[in-house]
Amino acid sequence: MNGITEKLLGIVSDWAGSFNGAFNIRENGQCAGRQSTAHIKIESKTDVPGLDIRILPGTKGESVSIPACVTHGDVDDLVYNDFFVGDGADVTIVAGCGVHTDDGEPARHNGIHRFFLGRDAHVVYLEKHIGTGGGSGKRSIDPVTEATLAEGAILEMDTTQLGGVDDTTRTTRATLAAGAKLYIRERLLTEGSQQARTDFEVFLDGEDSGVDLISRSVAKGNSHQAYRSRIVGNTRCTGHSECDAIIADNGTVTAAPELTANSGDAALIHEAAIGKIAGEQLLKLRTLGLTEEEAEAKIVAGFLK
Repeated sequence: MNGITEKLLGIVSDWAGSFNGAFNIRENGQCAGRQSTAHIKIESKTDVPGLDIRILPGTKGESVSIPACVTHGDVDDLVYNDFFVGDGADVTIVAGCGVHTDDGEPARHNGIHRFFLGRDAHVVYLEKHIGTGGGSGKRSIDPVTEATLAEGAILEMDTTQLGGVDDTTRTTRATLAAGAKLYIRERLLTEGSQQARTDFEVFLDGEDSGVDLISRSVAKGNSHQAYRSRIVGNTRCTGHSECDAIIADNGTVTAAPELTANSGDAALIHEAAIGKIAGEQLLKLRTLGLTEEEAEAKIVAGFLK
């Protein structure tokens, strides 16, 4: 691994020289390190670039890290990773991504992740994205997540875009069986002329399934964000979608939450709020000795926490 990879790993996956548990490190489209465990097996796909990660039934308290890094321009990385999580397993998956360019060439990573959770499986999925480097080349990250949850399965997704990504399209699709639960927490920051699109679609097919989707974002500079969520309730189920956005400078945000109830027993709710930082918040912090810029940074950090 080169030094840029190690720096990016520290930001997106808490790398401190090593990983505990199973891992695969992807650097500019190639494997830069891999380790399986007795209960988590990582193997390369034979038909397309990517991995098959198999987590044995009943695996408890283990983790698997699969960070991906692009460290220079003129790289367009595409990877397909499939996670097969056995019945009753309870694990953490870390899948951060960083793109870096110091020249005029673009750097892009497109990770397509598919999750197949067995009965009563529980997965905590952590994903951080960042763009770095002083070059003029575009930094793009376009994650696609597809999840199929069997009866009683739980998937908790915590995704964060830390900054520096010029263009991103974030797509999530999920199908839930009876009693399955999906929790999504998205945090997103755009600046300058950056563009970000978020597209969620969840199908609640099983009785007593449920989804709770919360997105918090800040659009600064001349950046633009477009948020779309669609929850489809096909039986007795619960669904909640919440989009809160702060606009600073000349940033713009569009939000389009959508609900479809195909059953009289589907209980679905959506909320959306877009606005500027309240003046009284800035004033209160400035009376404590902060500059306007420092006060705004504090508010944004708290909002995205």
